Amino acid sequence: MTLNVVMFYLLSGVILTFSVLTVTSRKMLRAAVYLLFVLVATSGLYFLLKFQFLAAVQLTLYAGGIVVLIIFSILLTSHISEKFKKPETWKLWMGITAFVLGSALALWTLLSHNFVKEPGVKEIPVNMHVIGNQLLGVGKNGFALPFEIISLLLLASMVAAIVIAKKEKN
Repeated sequence: MTLNVVMFYLLSGVILTFSVLTVTSRKMLRAAVYLLFVLVATSGLYFLLKFQFLAAVQLTLYAGGIVVLIIFSILLTSHISEKFKKPETWKLWMGITAFVLGSALALWTLLSHNFVKEPGVKEIPVNMHVIGNQLLGVGKNGFALPFEIISLLLLASMVAAIVIAKKEKN
C-alpha cells in the first residue's frame, strides 16, 4: 500500500468520524469544531488529488471563513453552553431512513453509470491566468460582482440572525 492510499483512508476516516460527531453532538460549539475538522480533512483530499487551488479555497473560505463565522455567532449570542434536546424517537428513525435511502440511491447511481470518456471530446487545458482573471473580473465571465453581492447578503443574514437570537423574551 502506498502512502497516498494510506493518507486517503486516514482522511476518509477522519471525515466520516467527525461528520457523524458533527450531527450527533448535543453541544453547539463542539459541533462547529467537528465541522472544522471535516472541512480541513476535505481540503487534504483535494491536496491528494493535486487540486491545490480547490484545497486552498476549501481552507480559506470554508474552514477559515464560514466556521469562524459560525463560532463567532455562537459566542456572540451566548449560546456556548446550550445543549440540544434529544431528538424524538420517530424523528431519529425518519433521519436514519432518509440516510439509508439517500445512500442507496447515491450508490445505485454511481454503480449503474458507465464512466467512459466519449470519443471526440477534447480536454480543456487548465490556465490559471484565465481562472484568476475570471475570479477578479467584473466583465463577461467575471465573478467579482456576484461575490460581493453574496457577501453582503451573508453579512445581512448573519446580523439578522444575531439580532433574532439576542431578542429578550417578554
